[in-house]
Amino acid sequence: MRLWILVSVVAISGLSQGMLLPLISILLEKHSVSSSVNGAHATAMYIGVLLVSPFMEKPLRKYGYRPIIILGGFIVLLSLALFPLWHSFLFWFVLRLLIGIGDHMLHFAVQTWITDFSPHHRRGRNLSLYGLFFGIGFSLGPMLASLVERSETLPFLLSSLLSLLGWLAVFFIRNEHPETAGTIHHSGSCRRFIETWKYAWTALLLPFAYGFLEASIHGIFPVYALREHLSVQQVAAVLPAFSIGSILFQLPLGMLSDRLERKSVLCVALLIGSISFMSAPFFIHSLIGLFICFFVAGMFVGSLFSLGITYMADLLPKQLLPTGNLLSGILYSIGSMSGPFIIGIMIQYKQNGNFFIVVSSLLLFVFIALSYNKPKKVVAK
Repeated sequence: MRLWILVSVVAISGLSQGMLLPLISILLEKHSVSSSVNGAHATAMYIGVLLVSPFMEKPLRKYGYRPIIILGGFIVLLSLALFPLWHSFLFWFVLRLLIGIGDHMLHFAVQTWITDFSPHHRRGRNLSLYGLFFGIGFSLGPMLASLVERSETLPFLLSSLLSLLGWLAVFFIRNEHPETAGTIHHSGSCRRFIETWKYAWTALLLPFAYGFLEASIHGIFPVYALREHLSVQQVAAVLPAFSIGSILFQLPLGMLSDRLERKSVLCVALLIGSISFMSAPFFIHSLIGLFICFFVAGMFVGSLFSLGITYMADLLPKQLLPTGNLLSGILYSIGSMSGPFIIGIMIQYKQNGNFFIVVSSLLLFVFIALSYNKPKKVVAK
């Protein structure tokens, strides 16, 4: 019951995030806000993540998982409910920043809790369920955003109501604390970060790569595609392919990683994902070919975040799991902010194939790092 309540809360969080991104963009566009400022406004959530990250590990260790989830969930549902009160650019920016803070608190506690209570032979399955439920919720979010045509307040009220239901369900779970045995827990945050990086730096590259990839696909690929003379309808048809592949194969890939060596599954996934994106420029004017490339890429690298956390948990001592999950969230946010910016600059100066070259090169780099790195220590749990 604990696992299903946690992944249901994550699904509702994904729904609110998937709703908020297009909804706020639509409303700001209606209020004649420029596209560049509109895009900058979307970074508020990632800024919130980076602002709160240094302060979350100590409260989690002191108070346990449930209070952090409850506080984060409350911040999110309250912020969602406040959106309709005042149509102000700055007010909405602050609310998005608060949602970034609340969501990161919730996800940090849920990720760490699942990695903590999951046995090694089911960890891939459980964390894939986490990624699957978030992905399903995120994909359904734009449908909720479409209700703005009936009323501007309706999507916010429905999402805050769903968040309230998920928030109340958390009260039925008994609180637990992360393991604090050993001396590493008692050292300073900087020392724990260094120790975590020594143990699991290759695993921590995976959330960064996923953030870079996901944000670039949704934020920059449409720009690249339109400059390659694809129509808006073609772009709208291709974009869901990555998410569909990710949702359909998230759980099977996670379960496969429980049965086979996790590192080998990740290496194969990274290699196939890189080849898929390398092939895409040859099909740039073929809708079916491009759809297949994105779908295959989604099948194998759409699970990088959940598989990365799973592999990280295999490499770390249990007392370092909170630090590892914290670093995963930070690196995911950095990747999400840097991906569109870096690829956007490259497209501006040299267009031909740059989007796919950068993305496939990043995946290939992580594949090489993962293949040739020998972990400092594999902790059997």
